[in-house]
Amino acid sequence: MQGREFKDFVFQEIAAIAQAFSSPKRLEIIDVLAQGERSVETLANEVSMTIANTSRHLQILKNAGMVRSRKQGVSVIYLLAGQEVFLVWKALQSLAEKRRAEIKEVARSFFAERGGIEPISLQELQRRVKNNQVILLDVRPVEEYANVHLPGAVSMPLAELKRGIGKLPKNREIVAYCRGPYCVLAAEAVAILKKAGYRAVRLEEGVNEWKQAGLPVEEGNGRPVERKKKARTLG
Repeated sequence: MQGREFKDFVFQEIAAIAQAFSSPKRLEIIDVLAQGERSVETLANEVSMTIANTSRHLQILKNAGMVRSRKQGVSVIYLLAGQEVFLVWKALQSLAEKRRAEIKEVARSFFAERGGIEPISLQELQRRVKNNQVILLDVRPVEEYANVHLPGAVSMPLAELKRGIGKLPKNREIVAYCRGPYCVLAAEAVAILKKAGYRAVRLEEGVNEWKQAGLPVEEGNGRPVERKKKARTLG
């Protein structure tokens, strides 16, 4: 192999990876799979596509080495091929925010329309959690909570919030979180909570950002890495 052939091969392979990230729907699939593994059917529902189209995008991601799959009965379960896939996705978000100012402007407008919701930072949340000032509310689907969640968080998916809202105490502020900066579930949850008379804010970051900051998380049964705890649920 000559030098030019070598370079052409390497850059072609890297371009194939970049091409896997070039679809908005494939990026959304990566964003969902960053929360935990999913069946094709569940993914299709999450990203508002047909099963056939979801399968097509998943195959492209699999061919590029971005996702892996396994059989579970008659279902095919997909998961990210490794943590580096999520890190590239986060780096791409950061680059886009810096080079495409419209992203932050549209996000600001979107959240403002839902009551001018100001997010709480990880640092401020840590302080309030330490002082037992807040209730952490995980409004993601139950399977995402079961995979991993913030320590002490209670599970109440957005779809069940209106029905279960009466179980939440009003004497403490509620911090709702979901998948990260562009997830709308926490924003919708805070709007519902405020309308019902609760003090509520959203956490802009999600579980993966929490882990990236070197902070501990719990599994769905309530176990942190170091010790066991009873699972928490209000739903």
